[in-house]
Amino acid sequence: MTTKFLSLADGRKIAYCLTEGKLPGVVFCGGFKSDMTGSKAMALEAFCKQRGQRFVRFDYTGHGQSSGTFAEGTIGAWRQDALDILDNVATGENVVVGSSMGGWIMLLLALARKKQVKALVGIASAPDFTEDLIWQQLTDEQREEMNTKGVIHMPSCYGEDPYPITLQLLAEGRGHCLLEQAVIDIAVPVRLIHGTKDDDVPWQFSQILMEKLASKDVCLRLVKDGGHRLSEPDQLEMMCQLLKEVLCLVE
Repeated sequence: MTTKFLSLADGRKIAYCLTEGKLPGVVFCGGFKSDMTGSKAMALEAFCKQRGQRFVRFDYTGHGQSSGTFAEGTIGAWRQDALDILDNVATGENVVVGSSMGGWIMLLLALARKKQVKALVGIASAPDFTEDLIWQQLTDEQREEMNTKGVIHMPSCYGEDPYPITLQLLAEGRGHCLLEQAVIDIAVPVRLIHGTKDDDVPWQFSQILMEKLASKDVCLRLVKDGGHRLSEPDQLEMMCQLLKEVLCLVE
C-alpha cells in the first residue's frame, strides 16, 4: 500500500493510506505515540478490503511518517489532523474506529462532524486520559518538575523510549475533556471493547463513556483478562465483527 501525504496550508503533511471502496467508509484513529502500521490498523484494512469498503488509516503529526515533532503535539492538534483527513481524504459518510487515545479523537470527530460520522467503534477508549490518567496520577515531585521544566519523561510499558509529556499537552487537553459532561451529545450507534486487565486505561472508562453517551444504541464488550493493546487474533476478530455490526446498521 502506497503512503500518500495530505499537504496543508500551515505546512503540515499528514501521512495516510487509502483503500478505495464503497461507502460508508471506515477511518481508523490510532493511539498515543502509535503509527498507522499497527496490528489493529492492518486487520481493519484487510477486513475492509474483503468487504469492498473504503478504508483510511493515517499518522497524526509527530507520529509515524507525518511531519512535526511528537513532543509539540496536543489533543487539539491531533483532532485537527483527523478532521483534515475526514474533510479532504475520507469525504462522505464514515464509521470511525478509535484505539486508546484514538477513542477520544473519534468522539471529538463525531461531535464536530455529526452528518459525516455515522457510527463509532472504540477499542480501549481513553477520553480525558491527559487529565485523569496522567495529571491526576503525577506525584508532587513530578508536578513540580512539570511546572518548572514544562516537560517530564514517563517510562513506557512496552520497551520503548520514555514518553515526553509536556505541560502544553496536559493544559490544552483540558479543553477537550468529555467525561465531565452530564451527557455527551453523540447519538449514533457505538460499540466499545475493553480488556478487564488493561493496566493503562481501566475498563471503567468505557463503562462511564457508555453511560454518558446520548445514543440509545451503545454496547460495551469486556474481554476477560484482556490487556490494553487487544491485538491477539481473537481480539482483532472481535473488533472486526463489531465494525461489521455497525456497518450493517448504517449501510
